[in-house]
Amino acid sequence: MRCPYCRHPDSRVTDSREQDEGQVIRRRRSCPECGKRFTTVEEATLAVIKRSGVTEPFSRQKVISGVRRACQGRPVDEDALAQLAQTVEEAIRATGCAEIPAPEVGLAILGPLRALDEVAYLRFASVYQAFSSIDDFEKAISELRGEHRDATAEQSTATAELST
Repeated sequence: MRCPYCRHPDSRVTDSREQDEGQVIRRRRSCPECGKRFTTVEEATLAVIKRSGVTEPFSRQKVISGVRRACQGRPVDEDALAQLAQTVEEAIRATGCAEIPAPEVGLAILGPLRALDEVAYLRFASVYQAFSSIDDFEKAISELRGEHRDATAEQSTATAELST
């Protein structure tokens, strides 16, 4: 790493620390030429490949703004949206790919959004999955109802086991 003070082409790492759960590495460096210290921040870039083929950096803010539209009029606060965006970014980074197609980002949003608010999930899914008829909505709603039945049955079983 080049020294920002004397432009010497080499520097020595004196300390490294992880931030943001290991997504960012902060390094304290010293220059052997001039003796000054400086800090560098290293972060692995995550890029999204749009349908047009253009690549752009992943943005939590774009995730939040897209989901915010689906949550309009719903009881969802900004903290929940920020948490959802962080969850989506962590899921995408966990794939280990530096570049990810835009449709994969949409898929990564659907799961956490379903858990956050089902109405917002239906709104987002209707645009993302290009619902073309009421049958598409009915199918999505019946899937949500099926999950509710399964969860209710599991809770009933767990309650019965605790009371025996």
